[in-house]
Amino acid sequence: MFEGFELRHVKVNGVEIAFRIGGKGAPLLMLHGFPQTHAMWAQIAPKLASSFTVVCSDLRGYGASGKPLGVENYSFKEMGIDQLELMSKLGFEKFRLIGHDRGARTAHRMALEAGERLQSLVLMDIVPTHLLLDDLSKEVARAYYHWFFLAQPSPFPEKLILSDPDGFFQNSLTGWGSAKLTDYAPEQLDAYRASWRNMDCVRAMCDDYRAAIDYDFAMDAQDQHRLVTVSSLVM
Repeated sequence: MFEGFELRHVKVNGVEIAFRIGGKGAPLLMLHGFPQTHAMWAQIAPKLASSFTVVCSDLRGYGASGKPLGVENYSFKEMGIDQLELMSKLGFEKFRLIGHDRGARTAHRMALEAGERLQSLVLMDIVPTHLLLDDLSKEVARAYYHWFFLAQPSPFPEKLILSDPDGFFQNSLTGWGSAKLTDYAPEQLDAYRASWRNMDCVRAMCDDYRAAIDYDFAMDAQDQHRLVTVSSLVM
């Protein structure tokens, strides 16, 4: 997995971030979604590495990245600062950015906070956080039940999830589309399972969803007048 890539760890913004880097050319940062890790890019990143220097990072709270205590540490703004500082530390002041799911929400915040550093932006599988929560329909509430389950006060969701983490998170991987577990490479599933069987990781992922309601909603409400001016592809 990730042939030709190097696994590294670096401390930025008070937290250790795990990432893989490989390839040559202009820098490209790729951010994963829930409940995955940077391993979601394992089959895509090597293809891009012939044209780009590709960085695949674990968001804070996920995978092998740091998992600080406190819901306030899991806003998309904090996650975005991590990634901006990571790219600075690697010597990349300007870079292309691709984000999926939670990674795309982080990328959206990065585009608002530091759009001048982004050469292009790809957002996959999201609508804006504020829109999702503010214009909630019964259909979306049912489909996105996990937003509200994971955001319940600790340790209620953590205890339920940890009774069968594979069952819960594998349902997350397959329950929101037409994917089957066999669609995932075995080494990718192994990486995901190692992450979500970690008690601290489950707590941190719940805090991510708590922060969306407790912090990101208000932050996005204040910023609805701001526009993303980066050349963007929304999928």
